[in-house]
Amino acid sequence: MSQLQVNRINDASGGVLAPISSVMRNRIINGAMLVNQRGGTVTGNDGAYGLDRWKASCVPDGKFTMQQSSTAPTGFINSLLVTSTSAYSVTSTDFIGLRQDIEGLNCTDLGWGTAQAKTVTLSFQVYSSLTGNFGGSLFNNAGNRSYPFSYTISSANTWTTVSVTIAGDTSGTWLTTNGRGICVFFSLGAGSSNSGTAGAWAGSFLAQPTGSTSVVGTNGATFYITGVQLEVGTQATSFEYRQYQQELALCQRYAIKWGGNSVYETFASGLSFNSTTAWVCVAYPVEMRATPSVEAGYANISVTTGGASNIAATNVAIGYSGTKAAGLLVSVASGLTSGQATIFGANNSTSAKLVLTSEL
Repeated sequence: MSQLQVNRINDASGGVLAPISSVMRNRIINGAMLVNQRGGTVTGNDGAYGLDRWKASCVPDGKFTMQQSSTAPTGFINSLLVTSTSAYSVTSTDFIGLRQDIEGLNCTDLGWGTAQAKTVTLSFQVYSSLTGNFGGSLFNNAGNRSYPFSYTISSANTWTTVSVTIAGDTSGTWLTTNGRGICVFFSLGAGSSNSGTAGAWAGSFLAQPTGSTSVVGTNGATFYITGVQLEVGTQATSFEYRQYQQELALCQRYAIKWGGNSVYETFASGLSFNSTTAWVCVAYPVEMRATPSVEAGYANISVTTGGASNIAATNVAIGYSGTKAAGLLVSVASGLTSGQATIFGANNSTSAKLVLTSEL
């Protein structure tokens, strides 16, 4: 069956319906930058997530910010916006960029690391205040196999469509577990030790081709990206749009947020252990990739019991967790009564937030 599964069906008027694309053709999740559970503007520190599934990957930290933007090309309503925070000159060992790690279970058919490795095509749309040759790379979990790719932005502040075809790697180890299968990296600046030849597999980590434009090298430089797609085949097909609820569910395998909808929003219920600790149970809307942890930055959440209302939480920790539900230990300074039922949720704030994460 071809990569674009063409089912030509005549309608009642004698016309031909549009082709039906294959299911989950795009291995990238949230490529249209729609899902943004954490929200806000995020500083580009290594491992920090901006939009869902998109994180900063960098040494050193703090050279850019990232956020969701409504600047977008035709057919899209959002992009991911990067803004350089200084005119930083990269050193030889630096690498700074955006990254999505694709779970190995979603790469099992590619056969990378074998003689049957399949060719893939990476496509996306970019818009920058800078022009020149830009770069990125695909690499494996161990960081000892990488493929730097190059693309050109000829006109500043103009959407440019990019397509890069990459022959599958017949060497190295590429995970087909729930670990990192393929890492897709968009460089914002890298030094000589992490730059190399474009269009060829290398036996080390390379972030970009040598001589690529450094976004972080210009103070206030902007870089927008959307419509990111990685698919099997030698050419890019049209972007695979998924229903929002499908995209959200795919993102929730890696991060789930409670809060942000209304004041006093209820997250879960449970029982007080003693005057300072409550046990509450939360069920996940989808099965998570692995046992999650509580992401730092929870705020404006509280516990209510029969004897006291909206007692501010001082800490939230995993007491028991699997991939489908968790028991949380919620700490407060005082005010709980052992054995009383508790409600766990937002305080008098719409910015209340609790995120459980099992990101790659």
